[in-house]
Amino acid sequence: MKFNRIATPLIAVVLTSGAPFYALAQNAQNQSTPSQVQDWNTPPAGTEQVQQGYRDGLEAAKLDKAAKRKIDAKSSHLYKNPPVKGAQRDQYRESFEKGYQAQLQHDNSGM
Repeated sequence: MKFNRIATPLIAVVLTSGAPFYALAQNAQNQSTPSQVQDWNTPPAGTEQVQQGYRDGLEAAKLDKAAKRKIDAKSSHLYKNPPVKGAQRDQYRESFEKGYQAQLQHDNSGM
């Protein structure tokens, strides 16, 4: 009977003390994973036009490679005729080139 009075609280302490360590391990894993996975194909922070330019650059590089066209961001239709107006054109084009290059580097790295 005395064994049950000591063993039961001791078991409860052991079981509940492991939960915080498990939670810390999960949080550490969740924080490191997204940056590793989304590194190359995540649009940079900025305006919607900058992010769209990056995504369009990724897609244009895939299409140019698949169609065996000249591999050059500046020869792309969307680079020459961006879907934005005014001062945002230069930002879109710069981001488009970065996305295009990121896709090419990803393809060349064999990932």
